[in-house]
Amino acid sequence: MPWNNGTRKKKRYLTVLIWIVILTIFDQLSKIAADQFLKFQEPFVLIRNVFQLEYLENRGAAFGILQNRQEIFCLITILALLGLTFLFVRMPASPRYRPMSICYVLFMAGALGNFIDRTLQGYVIDFFYFKWINFPIFNVADIYVTTAVILLLVLVLFYYKEEELDFIGRKK
Repeated sequence: MPWNNGTRKKKRYLTVLIWIVILTIFDQLSKIAADQFLKFQEPFVLIRNVFQLEYLENRGAAFGILQNRQEIFCLITILALLGLTFLFVRMPASPRYRPMSICYVLFMAGALGNFIDRTLQGYVIDFFYFKWINFPIFNVADIYVTTAVILLLVLVLFYYKEEELDFIGRKK
């Protein structure tokens, strides 16, 4: 039985959902491990003066902005998740768009991972710290979102032609 476009989309939705769940669980497990093994401990140095694991309860955004404003983060996250899901549903179910689907999975898993923390705990657990450049402490969910954004920029600038992105603005 040949696959029609509807079947292909359903398979894509299921595959994407499974990957979002897997990556979100991995993010949550990493934060549970950080909470159990790093909280109330000295930083765990992996490369002296370069990289270490250091527990931080982040109640704001990067660089300490918007401290204790969880309602703003939750609202922004919900709007971003809804907007990206709207675009994902409109995206053609073609193998050509698989890289963009990967961006969607990474962004959704990262946003959901931090959203879960903010909703249940009122803060996000961060634990990766590049001491050498004094980069803000971050977590697995942050890696997902950052990777998604960088990959999306590369795809839009170098991989997709302008007309291949028409689904973003086309009216149905």
